[in-house]
Amino acid sequence: MRIVLASVLVNDQARALTFYTEILGFVKKDDMPMGDARWLTVVSPEESDGAQLALEPDDNPLINGAALTYKQALYEARIPATSFAVDDIQAECARMKGLGVRFTMEPTQTGPAFVAVLDDTCGNLIQIHQP
Repeated sequence: MRIVLASVLVNDQARALTFYTEILGFVKKDDMPMGDARWLTVVSPEESDGAQLALEPDDNPLINGAALTYKQALYEARIPATSFAVDDIQAECARMKGLGVRFTMEPTQTGPAFVAVLDDTCGNLIQIHQP
């Protein structure tokens, strides 16, 4: 068994695609119209056939606001929606700060890893970590 798809709920797919590709460095994999939204995924440039991250709209009417409620609760509790590994957390944070990214937690050692938390501009907190 392996993970092939994970998702993050976003309030603007176009803005999310820009942030996740131009700021975080992922590469667009799939982009297909699906009614009022898109099936939109990104992948790591190091693993183009690896796990995909779906940038899913948080306002899906089929689930009556549950996604928005969940996402807002995570954000207000300062809980990251997901976590991405980096090789050099200090360098990544400096690079992203230079691009205007707002961090809610600076790189901090937590046991055997360093973690930092950033705002993805689409309603989520995202953790990056360096083992």
